[in-house]
Amino acid sequence: MRARHVTRHAAAAVAAALALTALTVPASGAAGSAAPAALARCGENDVTVRADPSDDNADILKLSVRNDSSKACLVDRVPTVTYGELDGAALPLPTVPHAGRTLAAHHTAYAAVLSVSNPEDAKDEAPAVMYVTVAAVPDHQGRSFQALTLGSPTGVRVWEPVTTLWQSSSSQARQVLMEETTGRGTLAV
Repeated sequence: MRARHVTRHAAAAVAAALALTALTVPASGAAGSAAPAALARCGENDVTVRADPSDDNADILKLSVRNDSSKACLVDRVPTVTYGELDGAALPLPTVPHAGRTLAAHHTAYAAVLSVSNPEDAKDEAPAVMYVTVAAVPDHQGRSFQALTLGSPTGVRVWEPVTTLWQSSSSQARQVLMEETTGRGTLAV
């Protein structure tokens, strides 16, 4: 990640920390309804987080979180995606306050993350990391995925990474990512 964007990454870390308290605030649910204020945050053992390589772009990862419990719970509306030992996390597009998102029992939400958001600036400066960690709630430890399993045996390149919010389908997450990174759309929230 770029050194001159340390402030931006610090802001992302502060926003993630604030998400811990925001998760008890009503927010858009998986079906577009308001989440009850009393709905509990998903426990780390209640969810399965996945990251998979994109079929057509080495800089895009497909993410998912599935609620394995028998009751609805809250995840953050933005996945927390960190790269190896680098500071900071992928920033959400658009920049929105963290808040809770209802994930119904046995349902899955999807996101897409672009690890190199500006390839022209990155050229030879983009570092490569050997693992990526994804969490559904900022204070969860998350799950780490090795670069090799993500289709990048020499490491996942990273330069100003951005992520979508959780979406209702993988194709919708991909569409939102493409529209937002090309400036052609408004991100679905």
